[in-house]
Amino acid sequence: MWTNNQSSLDDFILLGFSDHPWLETPLFVIFLLAYIFALFGNISIILVSRLDPQLDSPMYFFVSNLSLLDLCYTTSTVPQMLVNLRGPEKTITYGGCVAQLYYIFLALGSTECILLAIMAFDRYAAICKPLHYPIIMNQRRCIQMAAGTWISGFTNSLIQSTLTVMAPRCGQRVMDHFFCEVPALLKLACTDTRVNEVELNVLGALLLLVPLTLILGTYVFIARAVMRIHSAESRRKAFNTCASHLLVVSLFYFTAISMYVQPPSNHYSRDRGKIMALFYGIVTTTLNPFIYTLRNKDVKAALRRALTKEFWVKTR
Repeated sequence: MWTNNQSSLDDFILLGFSDHPWLETPLFVIFLLAYIFALFGNISIILVSRLDPQLDSPMYFFVSNLSLLDLCYTTSTVPQMLVNLRGPEKTITYGGCVAQLYYIFLALGSTECILLAIMAFDRYAAICKPLHYPIIMNQRRCIQMAAGTWISGFTNSLIQSTLTVMAPRCGQRVMDHFFCEVPALLKLACTDTRVNEVELNVLGALLLLVPLTLILGTYVFIARAVMRIHSAESRRKAFNTCASHLLVVSLFYFTAISMYVQPPSNHYSRDRGKIMALFYGIVTTTLNPFIYTLRNKDVKAALRRALTKEFWVKTR
């Protein structure tokens, strides 16, 4: 049983894996381990980026912002999923659902779209405009860019979540999902949701496809600049600085576009939506810090220094 008579009528019931109860225990272990790795990886990057003077650059400032986003993102979903996987009730309160919908998924997801585009511009400035890079990406401008991404993300979230929450559900509260997100909530509406779907796709296209287009265009200029470098070692170094970002972009946009750039009521496959949501909310947030760590000599060196007593003495 995934609910009982004591559940509040305002709570949402998250079916999740209720139709496959034999999966719940192994998935609980997998999600718990993934959450621990995500916490460790993202917190480590935030700390070393903040404390190690050798990582005091715009690139690592934005990487630490990305790690903060991923940390908030996974924390908003995995603990609730773990509770539902192990407990008799598969529910989430109305307030918790709105918080997931507004403050976390839409706001942080939208912010990450823009942040990844800004990170691509940072790489463009570093590789294509190396002499002007300190001026273009000065500290004040980096802070303004980061603040702009957060404000833009929360503004988009306010619009989408308000329209979604206001849609009448006529008492329907059983959601065939693991957490609260726009397509799943729209399926509970008992009225015509075509306006919501159009709004979702338009804003989704703007916040997904426009930054993606800018990222791809930026890397065209970067590729041209790299090809003009005569030194093979310099070309390899330039490629390595971009490879981690490109991999993170690929993971993020593939799942995000699969989830949101489509009409939910007609084409939003239940199983596909669940798989994409899990990949988007757990796998990418767990892999991102390790992608940046394993491919980046500076971060690996900073982590090794952080394990020494001398590092913490100097940072006091």
